[in-house]
Amino acid sequence: MKRLLMIAYHFPPLAGSSGIQRTLRFVQHLPKFNWEPIVLTADPRAYERTSDDLMADIPKGVVVRRAFALDTARQLSIAGRYIGAMARPDRWVSWKIAAVREGVRMIREFKPQAIWSSYPIATAHLIGAELQKRSGLPWIADFRDPMVQEGYPPDPLVRKSYQAIEERALATARYSTFTTPSAARTYQLRYPGNADRVVVLENGYDEETFSSAQNNVTQNRKIHPGAVTLLHSGIVYPEERDPSELFAALGHLKESGRIIPGTFKIRFRASVHDDLLCALADKFKVAEFIDCQPPIPYREALLEMLNADGLLVMQASNCNEQIPAKIYEYLRARRPILALTDPAGDTAVTLRCAGVNDIARLDSRSEISEALPRFIEAIVQSKVIMPHAEIVEQASREGRTEQLARLLESA
Repeated sequence: MKRLLMIAYHFPPLAGSSGIQRTLRFVQHLPKFNWEPIVLTADPRAYERTSDDLMADIPKGVVVRRAFALDTARQLSIAGRYIGAMARPDRWVSWKIAAVREGVRMIREFKPQAIWSSYPIATAHLIGAELQKRSGLPWIADFRDPMVQEGYPPDPLVRKSYQAIEERALATARYSTFTTPSAARTYQLRYPGNADRVVVLENGYDEETFSSAQNNVTQNRKIHPGAVTLLHSGIVYPEERDPSELFAALGHLKESGRIIPGTFKIRFRASVHDDLLCALADKFKVAEFIDCQPPIPYREALLEMLNADGLLVMQASNCNEQIPAKIYEYLRARRPILALTDPAGDTAVTLRCAGVNDIARLDSRSEISEALPRFIEAIVQSKVIMPHAEIVEQASREGRTEQLARLLESA
């Protein structure tokens, strides 16, 4: 069996990020395709929140090494201030020194055939690039989403460091992988000389975990008895998932009598920005429709999706080249989905391909005001079209891992 050195900041016991699932499920499924993963990650002291709920999902016998790392903003600042260079390309750049040292030891000890590193922590690609240089092993740089976009990162020095990282990766990595077609096209155009090494490798869902959660679903168990409940599971980013127009639409619908208090709720699970949601609820006088809840273990979050009357997607047009990883879990939950996103973006395209057509722009109060009551009524009358089963089945994490294994064989 061949070995793969996997470099990822997002790994158990980190809590609060759906991005952890990508690496974790690759680790679980790669041995089925004749690849043994060995993992190089960060010391848990660098994580803002930790939880043991996914530790048992790391297969027994998998080598996991945790290199020293600190969060500059939390652990190296004085009165909340720190030198900018200590957080470039990101707040975890301190991870690089120990990780490169540990990675060299792992390469000598386990003799892997390839290296894989995963963004959105840019330091992971710094580590991957350095280990590739020292070992000569083929490297796969898993970008997931674009690193550099117009106006992002907003700090010009951080943006410059990101540009240097992606230029090096596109020049030296055997493959650079992205989770959406639009992101891949952007990089093929940006780096035409390396376009043939830019590959789409989408996110997905884990069937085994879902099947386990499904066994605990109680028929007719409603989150809010007597009220249609939409669930938004995950972070509400103030810019990329700005809910302002949704709350404004709710206020309009309440005032016009089209949605009556007590008949409808939106539950925000682990939003991270409950203060923003509460402020908007007060501003538009819709607090009775809003239910903010803290993070829960992953399997409980899946069970909550399965019990929801409907699932809510929010994605702004400035993220048209990105698809939230949660989308694939939403599809597998086979519950009605309301997507507040740009119809031209990859999120909307993916949902429409799966048969989901309840879509309105996140920044359009009028579109949301029309779509939301229609969606609620369809749920009440059991007339919502569910995601197509055959499309859902194609998005399993095991299938995505098989794609990764083929890339590794090619590399």
